[in-house]
Amino acid sequence: MTKRLIMSAPNGARRGKADHPQLPVTIEEVVSCAVSVEAEGADALHAHVRDAEGQHVLDAGLYKELILEVSAMCPELAVQITTEAVGRYGAQEQYDVVAAVEPEAVSVALREMVPDGGDMDLARRFYHEAKEAGRAVQHILYAPEDVARLDLLMGEGVVPAGYGSQLYVLGRYAKDQESDPRDLLGFLAARDAAEHIGLDNPFMLCAFGRAETACGALAFGHGGHARIGFENSLWHGSGKLARDNAERIQVVAHIRSEMGYEGAVSRDEVLKVLGKPQ
Repeated sequence: MTKRLIMSAPNGARRGKADHPQLPVTIEEVVSCAVSVEAEGADALHAHVRDAEGQHVLDAGLYKELILEVSAMCPELAVQITTEAVGRYGAQEQYDVVAAVEPEAVSVALREMVPDGGDMDLARRFYHEAKEAGRAVQHILYAPEDVARLDLLMGEGVVPAGYGSQLYVLGRYAKDQESDPRDLLGFLAARDAAEHIGLDNPFMLCAFGRAETACGALAFGHGGHARIGFENSLWHGSGKLARDNAERIQVVAHIRSEMGYEGAVSRDEVLKVLGKPQ
């Protein structure tokens, strides 16, 4: 497969204008960013929404508005919402926002939807209903142990076997949140050892700090895809501060091309990589 996707993650849940003046916070700013990153080679947008104070929220109305506005300006750009809890939201609230928005794609942290001691019946309903709806679910995994746990939950039927795609988060717990590209190897080993996930299950990675570019290139080389943007890194590999999200996409898209890969040719192709059931 010569296709390698780049997803733009332009803002996340924690950073704001004080971190970078070009970090988009309002819906209008995110839409403008979507236009610019698509022009530079992004295949999808990973979207967070903020309230009037700039705080990350799981707000169905804001998500619907954002999806509508982005789709009007970028009809071929797939939009993935997130259920990221940031310590504020429980599994029920994550379930509720997805049920209300009915997005075509969503990223869900396994540790947050199925925490130790959590409601397994709720989790089972969430994942099975998402599959029945044809929704692309991307499992956020913070360590190789999460891959093993996802495999276990698939074996137990909490998550349908082989359903969804995976997002490997490199360096979430590293010192100063500086990622090491070699961390990808542990995730791949865990995937190789899995019984229910499937070796053809798509994976993407995101990484923190200056290593974001190198980690993305390594993902391409191992058959995966990359999530790039100000949510995880404001810097190029040289340590230079990026002008904006579009410049980050431009740099990584150039590397993708030089490695002999290309982006997606259709929205359906993107959704398959993001975990749409076949």
